[in-house]
Amino acid sequence: MSVRAEFDAWAADGRDRGMEERHWHTAKHALARMPVETGDTVLDLGCGSGYAARALREADGAARAYGLDGAPEMVENARSYTDDPRVAYVVGDFQSLPFADDSVDHAFSMEAFYYAPDPVGALEELRRVLRPGGTFYCAVNYFEENVHTHEWQENIDIEMTLWDYEDYREAFRAAGFVVAEQDTIPDRETEIPPASEFPTDDWESREDMVERYREFGTLLTAGVVP
Repeated sequence: MSVRAEFDAWAADGRDRGMEERHWHTAKHALARMPVETGDTVLDLGCGSGYAARALREADGAARAYGLDGAPEMVENARSYTDDPRVAYVVGDFQSLPFADDSVDHAFSMEAFYYAPDPVGALEELRRVLRPGGTFYCAVNYFEENVHTHEWQENIDIEMTLWDYEDYREAFRAAGFVVAEQDTIPDRETEIPPASEFPTDDWESREDMVERYREFGTLLTAGVVP
């Protein structure tokens, strides 16, 4: 199944809002680190419901915020969630962004980058559209060190890229970025039941759930265009 077909189905089922609710726990902390200034142009790759573009417009005063997604149904939903004329959502491909060279100040992606069929190529394309000094903040929960997410590949027909911390740093550098920071953001909002309630349908032990959310959380890699 293609990315488009998979996530069109998610959007039709209303699952885009559920993704937004879950991702916001750590996405908001990643967004808060971005050096967005009034008047900047920002881009959210794999925007889903479009929450990140809306947040950057509202909190940081970006002059223009774009959300790009490969699923037309996701884009239609995102458009319906805002009437801000400075926020726009487009259908597009990570490998061929519909933006001019040096036209974007900062970019963000949450739980989407690993769907790119050619991740290094996607980074190179992103570097093309970012201005010198521009940044890309890439946030993922599906990464090698986080063993509790590896089974996700079994539940989706799209091929996903499973990288570790170093793989992300090396790919950013290969695409021409300077790696400015890399760390993990814990999810402190997902409720974790007491040990007496385990095992659950999803977790064998409370320790596993704590490790997944509180220790591994979301891997954030930030690159800067020289």
